[in-house]
Amino acid sequence: MMIEKSGSIRLKDIPISSRMTAEEQELAAGMVRVTHLYRSALKVAVTQMEILDEEFARLYDHSPIHHIEYRIKTLDSIIDKLHRRGLEVTIDNIYAHIQDVAGIRVICNYLDDIYYLRSLLTRSESYTVLREVDYIKQPKDTGYRSLHLIVNVPIVISEGTMVLPVEIQLRTIAMDMWASLEHELRYKSDRRFTDEDAARLRLCSDAISEIDREMQDIYQGNEPQYHA
Repeated sequence: MMIEKSGSIRLKDIPISSRMTAEEQELAAGMVRVTHLYRSALKVAVTQMEILDEEFARLYDHSPIHHIEYRIKTLDSIIDKLHRRGLEVTIDNIYAHIQDVAGIRVICNYLDDIYYLRSLLTRSESYTVLREVDYIKQPKDTGYRSLHLIVNVPIVISEGTMVLPVEIQLRTIAMDMWASLEHELRYKSDRRFTDEDAARLRLCSDAISEIDREMQDIYQGNEPQYHA
């Protein structure tokens, strides 16, 4: 199953007035081209994931892919990220410093599915892995768990071939549930988020990690294990 999140930028979505300088108007038009190119790279990467999913469904009784979500970063998010890094908002800085303009989230059933998909993706000749961060083996202080890959995806455009980064996040259903609710509680809830809340969420993350491993053992027919 594929789920697309909104995020496309169109020229009409960017307020352009006659009072804007030529540089500002050029930046606005450049933003539209940026999102078009990254959306093209996203389509290439998503198509590869769809091919894998269809092959697993046709040949095997188990697919490591439960579902796939994908999105293009909104204009506000791109600008926000540049500002947080102390960078000027320019097209060159987007290409040079923002590697997750295009993002795919692959939700897997089991832990082993994540690392199996990782092995397929890192061996693929379709694109090159630029960076890998394993937040499953080394979770963030918040309790966040996921495997992140940044891959270079080639796209064919009128000027020739261009290579752009796409972020691929691999996580289990349980990890995705925790990440979604943690984000909701931390950033979107009306109530004040406290240090105690953060500590409780870390405990929830540890408990969910244990459940993930037990579910893996049950699926593989292993005897019950007590994980350290």
